[in-house]
Amino acid sequence: MSPKFCGWLLRKLGWTTDGGPCPDKKAIILGVPHTSVWDFVISYLFYTQFDKVAHVMVKKEFFFWPVGAFLRGCGCVPVDRSNAASLVKSLIEQMNKDEEFVLAIAPEGTRKPVRKWKTGYHLIATQANVPVYLGYFDWGRKHVSIGKPFTLTGNAREDTERIQAEYEKMKLRGKHPAKYITGYEDAPASGAGE
Repeated sequence: MSPKFCGWLLRKLGWTTDGGPCPDKKAIILGVPHTSVWDFVISYLFYTQFDKVAHVMVKKEFFFWPVGAFLRGCGCVPVDRSNAASLVKSLIEQMNKDEEFVLAIAPEGTRKPVRKWKTGYHLIATQANVPVYLGYFDWGRKHVSIGKPFTLTGNAREDTERIQAEYEKMKLRGKHPAKYITGYEDAPASGAGE
């Protein structure tokens, strides 16, 4: 879809764009809260309106003809989720190889409510030496943005808890509010791992 059409459609759907595209050629943009496949649609329209591509990870099983060509055209990257180490390594290699590579990641790792977010984004960001932005799609106010940059330390778990606290302050609402847990400490446990 053309950038102008994407911008028009986003506005037609009632969404407001907060700011522009990522100022860095390479970066990771976190996408929170992730409660619906519609988050991808809104994110795609948001980023494409600037004539830019934000890559997202999609299970390799979805890349069959003709769907695979469409997904690649939307910036989707096929990944093998059964091998986490290989997945991270291939993303870092891709990011290092390309002149521009912005990767959008949902740190929750699932559309189900989770207490502890995954830390794979941290490993990719530190190994590829790229910044991390606290992106959001707020279905309550219908605002979408790449958010502000977040400075990482060497501790992935502590950084992720700090990031969760930052998102807590934003008072965001997911498309399916019950699937987004806003409190880290008092949230129910989940099966989602690192």
